[in-house]
Amino acid sequence: MTVLYTHPACLEHDTGPGHPERPDRLRAVLAALETEEFKGLQRESAPLAEESQLLLAHTVRHVDGVRQRVPESGLAAIDPDTIVSPGSWEAARRAAGAVVAAVDLVMARRAGNAFCAVRPPGHHAERTGAMGFCLFNNIAIGALHARQVHQVRKIAVVDFDVHHGNGTQDVFENDPDMFFASTHQSGIYPGTGAAAEHGIANNIVNVPLPAGTGSEAWRAAMSGSLLPALTSFEPELILISAGFDAHEADPLAGMRLTAEDFGWGTQMICQVAQQVCGGRVVSTLEGGYDLDALAESAAAHVRALMAH
Repeated sequence: MTVLYTHPACLEHDTGPGHPERPDRLRAVLAALETEEFKGLQRESAPLAEESQLLLAHTVRHVDGVRQRVPESGLAAIDPDTIVSPGSWEAARRAAGAVVAAVDLVMARRAGNAFCAVRPPGHHAERTGAMGFCLFNNIAIGALHARQVHQVRKIAVVDFDVHHGNGTQDVFENDPDMFFASTHQSGIYPGTGAAAEHGIANNIVNVPLPAGTGSEAWRAAMSGSLLPALTSFEPELILISAGFDAHEADPLAGMRLTAEDFGWGTQMICQVAQQVCGGRVVSTLEGGYDLDALAESAAAHVRALMAH
């Protein structure tokens, strides 16, 4: 069974007119998951992450800093890309709380896997700072919660967002029991994710790909590099940073994937999970900025999760 976590508060994170990371993104994903074929999804409300859970991946200074920057009215900029509004504090806590709750459910075997349809996204948020539309690193918080509460030692994150998940790498790279693997477009924001970045124990696998990379080359990179490394790491839990901005229609990047590619990639990751960790997978929404492409890709992703 696949569980969908979301919350209306995630729509109240207002980034201002013209910002690509806008509430309509989440509306498009949720509308795509309202069709008949997704009737079997178990739907759950994302709880608020506790401050202690945020501190699993972030410093006190960072958590306090985000809270203090949230305005009582209007908008405030943490950096030129990362905007907060009065609803941002709750939205960010719900986004992180969704991943924490999904981990609890999957570890308790009350669901096979889960998808968190939340915003703001998280994978650019480093231990000490917000950046790239991200306030807290939702997926890293979920991973570290799995370790603290469920005694899961070896945890893997696979990130197929078109932008490198620098924040997740920052949290994981010095911990040999945390594995981070990313396919992303080289030469774009945030400028990290070189193939030579291996982490403390070859626990970081970066597969930067040139602009224009399409289905065949991306699938070859997944099959030839990322998936074998994931399998040999033998994680006890796999999390997915599900960004859909490598789609050919996305306005913020230049890769040429299709919704079918995201479905295939999800299927492959789930197959590894079946082999090594009893199928336990938790996924959370990251990027994706063309609304139609995002909706179609998220549907393909969840379809693949439901098939497992």
